[in-house]
Amino acid sequence: MTTPTRRLQFYKADVFADHPFGGNPVAVIPDAEDLTDREFQQIAREMNLSETVFVVPPTDPAAVAKLRIFTPTQEIPFAGHPVIGTFYVLSLLEKFPLQEPVTRFLFECNIGLFPVELMVSKGRVEQVIMSQPAPQFLGTVDGIQDLYEVSQALGLNKTNITDTRLPIELISTGLPVAIVPVRTLTAVKSIQVDLTGTKTVCDRLGVSGIMVFTQMTVEDWANVHTRMFAAPIGIIEDPATGSASGALGAYLVQNGLVDVGPTTEIYAEQGYEIDRPSKILIQVFSDDDMIQKIKVGGQSVLVAEGKLLF
Repeated sequence: MTTPTRRLQFYKADVFADHPFGGNPVAVIPDAEDLTDREFQQIAREMNLSETVFVVPPTDPAAVAKLRIFTPTQEIPFAGHPVIGTFYVLSLLEKFPLQEPVTRFLFECNIGLFPVELMVSKGRVEQVIMSQPAPQFLGTVDGIQDLYEVSQALGLNKTNITDTRLPIELISTGLPVAIVPVRTLTAVKSIQVDLTGTKTVCDRLGVSGIMVFTQMTVEDWANVHTRMFAAPIGIIEDPATGSASGALGAYLVQNGLVDVGPTTEIYAEQGYEIDRPSKILIQVFSDDDMIQKIKVGGQSVLVAEGKLLF
């Protein structure tokens, strides 16, 4: 039996939830500067969560930290819930001073510097809100064959999509995603995803996953009900997806599906089908009918901490 020679502290938070066992879990390694890239990937595989975040010193002095984000199979350049969960965990560890009512930082990831806001009350972080890259509208899925393949991958009749009279759009706010409108909540709940078909469609469209939404919701506070399938990056179904929710916010505003103002606030519910209900805040900032920026935020709760031995 090999005796472990290294010990590494880790934390686990549930993001986009205000109680344990909801939202989307993320593992956070707050002191990862001595790890190799191979160890990053090995640890992410061991954690076996949709994402594990490694906090390392920034290369840009304007940033408080650099976040490297890994799925069990690969590093990804950007994501939503890992950023929100990481800054919640770092606030609990008192890695930086907090100011009420808002503490603002820049953080670094593999695609640049981005702002993050910590909403603080009585010395505790109540909510973390992160800015995302301006949306890129990468095209629509118009062909009959493409529509058929998307619907088949989701186990839906294509009329569940076409009856909405809305487009399937490819949008990126950091990671490209296909936004797929579905007419009813019942149809969204009935989805039985074909993993091979989903990966094939995503690879051909050049996206990291498919986000399905309907304007019929479970909760009164929600504007949309969503599900996210990201087979290309090793995620069968994601319970709460920050990056794709930003892209969805851009879609909803661009297609006039919400009341649009200088700041449009949208709430999405996700994860209900896999018993991890999530509440995601999406803010879309517009000027002269152009989307200028998008923010995504929510609550988090710490659920575990421990040591890796290796």
